Amino acid sequence: MIKPTPNPPEDPATSPYESLDSKKLHEAAERALDHHLGTPPPKIHLADARKGQLFIVAPDVDTDSLLANASEDIAAIKAIAGDLAFEIEGSRRNVALAIYRMAEGAQLLIDRAMDNLDPPNPVEYRVKV
Repeated sequence: MIKPTPNPPEDPATSPYESLDSKKLHEAAERALDHHLGTPPPKIHLADARKGQLFIVAPDVDTDSLLANASEDIAAIKAIAGDLAFEIEGSRRNVALAIYRMAEGAQLLIDRAMDNLDPPNPVEYRVKV
């Protein structure tokens, strides 16, 4: 069989990474080898991340937003626990009601904290004479 193009020259001094993208190809090859040969990837260090902690709260979120989100989460927990309590019986119902009551207490604490941050405007009562 006759090939339309000749074989490339066989020169041992020629590197396969001498193209314009040789650095990118070399880095990709190294990553692939590291992945398949089990070399651990480099660890990412975040200033606010703690060891063993999966989630963190963004450090630039204001207190009002944090409390508002906590309040919404507690309301969702109350809804789930309340619905569950009316679908089951016995000691499991008592557990669901206990979760509901604890969430209700946390909701009251969050609401008070939000009021302390941004107190409502006092209503002025004027008596007509």
